[in-house]
Amino acid sequence: MKLLASLFMAAALAAPAFSAIAQGQAPAQPAKPDLAKGEASYAAVCAACHAADGNSSIAANPVLAQQHPAYLVKQLQEFKSGKRADPVMQGMAAMLSDDDMRNVAAWLASQKAKDGFAKDKDLVSLGERIYRGGIQNRSIAACAGCHSPNGAGIPVQYPRLSGQHADYTVKQLNDFRDGKRGNSAQMHDVAAYLTDREIKAVADYISGLR
Repeated sequence: MKLLASLFMAAALAAPAFSAIAQGQAPAQPAKPDLAKGEASYAAVCAACHAADGNSSIAANPVLAQQHPAYLVKQLQEFKSGKRADPVMQGMAAMLSDDDMRNVAAWLASQKAKDGFAKDKDLVSLGERIYRGGIQNRSIAACAGCHSPNGAGIPVQYPRLSGQHADYTVKQLNDFRDGKRGNSAQMHDVAAYLTDREIKAVADYISGLR
């Protein structure tokens, strides 16, 4: 008799859960990004280094305007956790909640990136060859395969590169190559086989993409 009562009690406790599944209730989704809040958070935390509209004028600081929001959120979360090492950005990201990050990223994605320009005419043709065709004898894949021929990237998967500061791109490729940036095994495997000259060339070519 006690066993039967226990079975009835277990069934009663499980009923709400089964009912929710049967009704197709989905887990709660994150709130839709609030662009006004994103702009306010960006102005307070990010604008000093990345400019008011995300078009940084400082070559060491990346252009963020028009970047894919999912990529920006991922980078901010990894700065905050320390997976992507940068003491300055870790401090900045620590001030943002996940909702703040989504809001900031959505606002930045809505901003128009300004065109950049390649500067080294002696290297730009080498950069173009690497970006578009890779280096076959060293099994280096073409950058365009993931970041698209015009540098627009592929939303969610690969970031926009078009018009990015060459100095910033050089540093990131060096950090991937040297293991200082460890949040993309794929990029480490590509950068590991590039020489300093090749990194400089492809970074300069990227800065002029549009």
